[in-house]
Amino acid sequence: MFRTVCAIGGASITAAEELGQGYYQVVINWFGGWHHGQPEKAEGFCYVNDCVLAIRQLRNYFSRVLYIDLDLHHGNGVESAFYQSSAVLTYSVHKYETGFYPGGGGVDSIGEGKGRGYSVNIPLRNGADDTTLTRVTDETLDTVVERFKPEAVVCQCGADGVSGDPHQAFSYTASGLSRVVSKVVSYNRPTLLLGGGGYNHPNVARTWTTITADLLHTDLSNEEIPDHKYFTDYGPGFEMKITASNIKNENDSSYLDSVINSVNNNLDLIKL
Repeated sequence: MFRTVCAIGGASITAAEELGQGYYQVVINWFGGWHHGQPEKAEGFCYVNDCVLAIRQLRNYFSRVLYIDLDLHHGNGVESAFYQSSAVLTYSVHKYETGFYPGGGGVDSIGEGKGRGYSVNIPLRNGADDTTLTRVTDETLDTVVERFKPEAVVCQCGADGVSGDPHQAFSYTASGLSRVVSKVVSYNRPTLLLGGGGYNHPNVARTWTTITADLLHTDLSNEEIPDHKYFTDYGPGFEMKITASNIKNENDSSYLDSVINSVNNNLDLIKL
């Protein structure tokens, strides 16, 4: 366990240091993104919160760090670490309903004290798809960047909202999640990309490979899975493409309007 924690945390700290030193503009640690870990205990399968460690390392070089969480679950461990800070803004898009772990992340959770306004939560209902994700990020994230003016970005790219995950909660595709990540990178700040949740392992691999390929301007959409040790896990299609499921999207326009308006109103609290 100690070696595992050191590997996860050490990789993200090292990645942050590479960004801080200016060696790279984008660094990826797909083994990172363990966003539920708490200071005094493990939580939600997370025995270390490498997201927080990376952000703290980045703060040695950058005054303001934006944390973006695209996982199915609310990034509670990261939010709580910086809930009273105006130097780190946390932005989480996640499933939110009674009884769903970790239980927080309502639109009214906006931070406290000096951090009031610096926690942004976009709670979604079951069935969110690429269109849902694109809309909420397009209509809020630009404003976050404009108001907060981050000098560096950490983006957790959890894949448990991707179609085919055992949670069966959201219906993202790899290309849909990748479009949002590309948008994040387009802000042209030093950016750390982390992994996160995902319990359909072949689809997690497809998703993170797609994101990496898109950032390298390499089209893999029509490619087949190459032969390797776990090839049979990718059946029956053995393709890179992930098709959206037919789960009902309960995020109607009026609900999304309400969430987006609340988020943008809360951003008025940001004072630099």
